[in-house]
Amino acid sequence: MNTQEMRGKNAAELKQELESLLRAHFALRMQVATQQSNKTADLGKLRRDIARVKTIMREKAGQA
Repeated sequence: MNTQEMRGKNAAELKQELESLLRAHFALRMQVATQQSNKTADLGKLRRDIARVKTIMREKAGQA
């Protein structure tokens, strides 16, 4: 999901997206730790997506 799509969402949708990303990040971390997956590059992508959502949430909170 790109930044423009995220900016169009409201606070509740962003919170739901953040929870989804955090769950996916945890699951992937566990898979990498138990050597079930070797997609370590996806960890960085998920971290950046989480940071992107948090930044947009912070921006929206500052505007209100």
